[in-house]
Amino acid sequence: MTGAGPSDQQQQTVPAEELPAPTSAVERANRMSAQNMLRSLAPLVVICVAFVGWLAFLRQDDRDPVRPIDPAPSIGRAAEYAAYPLEAPEDLPEGFRATDTDVTASPETPGSPVTLGIDYVTPADEYAVYVTSDDPDAPEVDDVLDGAENQGTVDVDGDEWTRATTTRDETVLFRELDGVTQLVTGSAGEDDLRTLAAAARPVAG
Repeated sequence: MTGAGPSDQQQQTVPAEELPAPTSAVERANRMSAQNMLRSLAPLVVICVAFVGWLAFLRQDDRDPVRPIDPAPSIGRAAEYAAYPLEAPEDLPEGFRATDTDVTASPETPGSPVTLGIDYVTPADEYAVYVTSDDPDAPEVDDVLDGAENQGTVDVDGDEWTRATTTRDETVLFRELDGVTQLVTGSAGEDDLRTLAAAARPVAG
């Protein structure tokens, strides 16, 4: 019996697992440098974002919240519909800004009542409204004068207006002429209300 020698045995070779090449010191250094750079930049990014937000806030805070409008189209429309010589403020001093208008009329019915209201912001950033109407039941007039306490009369550019205090504790100046009521009221001071009333002029047809 002859023993099998090494030459008779089939040698099996097991492939060795390929191991990843060790990371070089240079790669590690580069990676650490990138991480450190990101860490150092993060506070700067936060500061920049906060600074930009702060600037945006300042710009927004500086913007005038009042959005002036041109009341001329509404004034012209009211004058066209009105059966009376409609008056509206014109050539107001700088600082008076119209912000809204309202025209109540029935164009399909000639001679029907017409009410014009114009909202203003005064130079003192207070609210004022001018109203003219030949409607005895116009809410723009009734809501102001109903319950108002008369305080006598005042001279407005040579014309006599009645001064009263409304139920909202605001001053109202008004006058009635030939069935037409004109009034100015709001949170504005009396001087600004007088200026607004004195600026009322007949609208050219």
